[in-house]
Amino acid sequence: MQNLFKLTILFIFPSFLCSQPIERPKLVVGIVVDQMRFDYIYRYWDRYEDNGIKRLVNQGFNCNNTHYSYVPTYTAPGHATIFTGTTPSGHGIVSNDWYSREKGDMIYCTEDKNVNTVRSIRDEKSRKIARSMIPEVFREKSGQMSPANMLSSTFGDELRLFTNQKSKVVGVALKDRGAILPAGHLGDAYWFDAESGDWISSTFYMNALPKWVQEFNNLGLTEQYLNQIWNTLLPIKTYTESLADDNPYEFIIKGKTKPVFPYDLKTLTKDNGMGLIRFTPFGNSLTKDIALAAIKGENLGKNEATDMITISFSSTDYIGHSFGTDAIETQDTYLRLDKDLAELFSFLDNWVGMENCLVFLTADHGSARVPAQLSDLKMPAGYLNFDTIGDSLKTKLKEKYNAENLILSINNDQVYFDHELLKKNNIQLSEIVAFVSEFLMQFKGVQTVYSAKLIKEEAYKNDMRAKIQKGFMEKRSGDLFIVLEPAWMDYGRTGTTHGSNHSYDTHIPLIFMGWKVEKGETSKINYVEDIAPTISQWLRISFPNAMSGQPIEIPIKR
Repeated sequence: MQNLFKLTILFIFPSFLCSQPIERPKLVVGIVVDQMRFDYIYRYWDRYEDNGIKRLVNQGFNCNNTHYSYVPTYTAPGHATIFTGTTPSGHGIVSNDWYSREKGDMIYCTEDKNVNTVRSIRDEKSRKIARSMIPEVFREKSGQMSPANMLSSTFGDELRLFTNQKSKVVGVALKDRGAILPAGHLGDAYWFDAESGDWISSTFYMNALPKWVQEFNNLGLTEQYLNQIWNTLLPIKTYTESLADDNPYEFIIKGKTKPVFPYDLKTLTKDNGMGLIRFTPFGNSLTKDIALAAIKGENLGKNEATDMITISFSSTDYIGHSFGTDAIETQDTYLRLDKDLAELFSFLDNWVGMENCLVFLTADHGSARVPAQLSDLKMPAGYLNFDTIGDSLKTKLKEKYNAENLILSINNDQVYFDHELLKKNNIQLSEIVAFVSEFLMQFKGVQTVYSAKLIKEEAYKNDMRAKIQKGFMEKRSGDLFIVLEPAWMDYGRTGTTHGSNHSYDTHIPLIFMGWKVEKGETSKINYVEDIAPTISQWLRISFPNAMSGQPIEIPIKR
């Protein structure tokens, strides 16, 4: 009888556990700040308000030592990695664009000529001024986009599949790739059209814009934001964390004679079109506005199943590329972004309650300090030009092999050889790889060169080859990989860029806040591909189908 009682208990207890409802957040909010270095959290800390970035840090769980584990560190692979839980070797987005041997040309990460632009019904009237500024070839390409080139699922896709499409997943960003890749294959994505100043989508998602998007476009917020003067949020003399306003390391916007405040946006729009908003902090504010409109328009967080919105703030990247990491323009953009985040968090408090939202903030990559600035400070840094190097290389190859067009493309620090032409000229791939590697190593700023063959030979760990390997996909990557020394880049002498394996490009913020997240921090190394499995585990759904990351150990409130 006693044994029978024990056996009965064993069967009843698991049944009791299974009868308990599975708790999930009502809304997942994934925030990506384009080109946000980790140190921006603390460089401007004393200037932030209490309810934006400081709230994230003070109330959330801060993963202080989060990195990208692959190269190249660009926008498209970054966004894809965050939401798929794998690196470019798995999801296939090896860069913003890459050379396609199949097509014999460069291919853009989200281009899809099988779909068409879905615009607002007000476009013809609103585009009259901008029409003359945008070449005809670009007018309809802006919406011919989809996630078709991304080969794996996102955790948003898995959420939709798990709930039999009851969950809603929406992605918004100024950049098409910043909206499309996070939204995945089963969500809806909306992005900014520089021609009209409106938000658009494609027929991959829908045949007409939802009413809430039409209404949002009808507000004309782009024009309103550009009908003002951009001056510093705080007195400019207090921006002591940045360089002087007038310095030689910043790009000069068309219509200006110096890269200095104030910026009369209404006047500058005449020379730059409505796409100018991307190069101002108000592009982030516009993104925040449509994110709030999306939450309300789709009733996100108040539906039958867990919903999700992805918000990518792109203006930080446009401004970083133009002005660099130490410009007052960059600092002012982050101070204003802080206010936008505070408004977003306050809205979530009132909409469903932060305790019902799972929020995370991260970045798609970091950025380098302007090499010219570092050189002037007598630090090692510099520039090289792959166009010039490529021309010289082609001349050398013609001299050696008496053949032309052996190189199909040099892009993303990679060299693509024409394999068919090599065979036709009886040139061994290994031979030309060795020759070109030796040629490239003579240039100052080139640290090393690796062949695709070497990258494919074995599984590397914790070194430069491992980063290349995780960013490598044989059908889309090149035959040679060029690694530059720290603070060296192929770029102009004003503004900055990213893409390297160095820490300034790989080290980014990662903070979780809201639903059951215990306050705290960790200095344990984590990788960006760990975000998707972490969220998936909390949602109790399947991992994305190409996942290679591991869930991050974050204390959860019970």
